[in-house]
Amino acid sequence: MFNDIGPLELVTLVLLAVLVFGPEKLPKMIQDVTRTIRKIREFSDSAKLDIRQELGPEFKDFEFEDLNPKTFIRKQLDNDELGLKEIRNGFDLKKEMAEVTDAVHSRDSDTSSSSASSSSGSTGGTVDMTKRPEPDERPPFDADAT
Repeated sequence: MFNDIGPLELVTLVLLAVLVFGPEKLPKMIQDVTRTIRKIREFSDSAKLDIRQELGPEFKDFEFEDLNPKTFIRKQLDNDELGLKEIRNGFDLKKEMAEVTDAVHSRDSDTSSSSASSSSGSTGGTVDMTKRPEPDERPPFDADAT
């Protein structure tokens, strides 16, 4: 219930409770809170039991946690009736990214060697993006792009 409360926060809450309620009334307040939480849990469990009985035997495997959309989708995707595990396992993202990286690096080395040979002559309408512009040189202007 309190999985995300750290030790410092817990000590702060205890000190605050002692200051607000006082050391005399604090045990009674703790008993009242635990009794109220217990009654709420009993009410919730009895309501769940009543709903399961009303739904009938065809919904005996029904879980209320399945009403959460994340849980429902996760349960449906883990179900292997559709063969989704084979499809999901067929995608190896690391392998795909390595292939893309290799393709980019090989293309990048091919273009840099070809651009070095073409930079001595005219550029033919292409701009070498790897070459840093001279301080006095203005970048190319494309009227259609603006």
